[in-house]
Amino acid sequence: MRSKQTADELWQRLRLSEDSQNANQQVVTAVNEERRTFLVGTLAIVLVLVVVGLVSFFFYHRSQAENVRVFAAITRLQTGALSQQSLMERSHQSLENQTRGAAGDQPEDHAALENQVAAVEGRLQKLETEGKAAHAIIEADEPSVCLIHVVLAFRDHDSGLKLRYAALTSSGEPETDKSNNPLVSLTGIGPEVHLDVFGTGFLASDDGQILTNHHVAEPWWQNDELKEMLDQGLEPDIAEMTAYFPSIAHGIPISTKKISSVADVAVVKGNVSGMRIRPITLADGRNSAVGGSPVVLLGYPTGVDAILARTGAATLQAIAASSKGDPKQAMEELARRHLIKPVVTQGHIGDILPDKIVYDAQTTSGGSGGPLFNDQGQVIGINFAMVRDFGGSNFAIPVRFGESLLKP
Repeated sequence: MRSKQTADELWQRLRLSEDSQNANQQVVTAVNEERRTFLVGTLAIVLVLVVVGLVSFFFYHRSQAENVRVFAAITRLQTGALSQQSLMERSHQSLENQTRGAAGDQPEDHAALENQVAAVEGRLQKLETEGKAAHAIIEADEPSVCLIHVVLAFRDHDSGLKLRYAALTSSGEPETDKSNNPLVSLTGIGPEVHLDVFGTGFLASDDGQILTNHHVAEPWWQNDELKEMLDQGLEPDIAEMTAYFPSIAHGIPISTKKISSVADVAVVKGNVSGMRIRPITLADGRNSAVGGSPVVLLGYPTGVDAILARTGAATLQAIAASSKGDPKQAMEELARRHLIKPVVTQGHIGDILPDKIVYDAQTTSGGSGGPLFNDQGQVIGINFAMVRDFGGSNFAIPVRFGESLLKP
């Protein structure tokens, strides 16, 4: 009996030992499982952090690349983010340039003055006749020649995101880098980057069709300055297009309807119903333009700058204060005050080619799309190009290229 009792105790201890060993094994197994779970979780977190870091670095690098690639183009172009002071300075500079130009044209000695007077007297009769024709054209057709304001935005070709200023300062100006270049980015929190482009057009039909140039309706067309931005994956987008007629106290929204495939001509259209704007008469026939005959050109060379330069100091100050440097608001204020009027220049036809008319009436950037009149008050061409630094050769597209676009 004692031996059996001893054996039972030994078996009991053996079972307890086995149970303890099993429990220890379970604990070890659980610890190993927890360790594996912890390692997997740690590796997953590290992997996520690495991915987030790479994505952040990619977007940062891309943002920096975007800034670098458009800095050069943005600083050469007007972005629309002008301060009130900038608007004042631009108009004063235009006025000073005109004053210096007028002073520079004065003869330096008495002999030069006599020669100039003699030349003027010799042409007096001819100029008087041409002046009467020009006066009639101005009186009849000036109200039908409009200033076209195109506002361009830019979007990324791949993502569709708009190009924006990175942020604005407390004064409302775009933040800049150390070189004073505006900081721009597709992920910026500032307003969209806008480019303001000005051109000329004229009403050609009662239903609101306006003839102008292709490069006015689509300013990026054959534009070397914008090409740098477009080559980097940015696409232009017309945010707004407005026509301002001299007799109308507000802008008229317009849109592109037709573009010629053979010439720098386009038709834009707006609602002019009830505004009493008379369409300009287009010349009929190839013989309407004759070499050596006088011509009159109407347009808006230099865009809004020339208009501001012609206003008085008090008016200019009031416009700058009310618009706060915004070109759109400045244009509306100028229209409200009936200060938008085309510049008139006169000259003569130098040559007539199958696809262009060469003439010497002065113009410059902003005058593109302006009507070129013969001495009968008919439009014979649409101004589209000039030879820089030489005003003796400007070019117009024969009006027949525009007439073909006006047909249904």
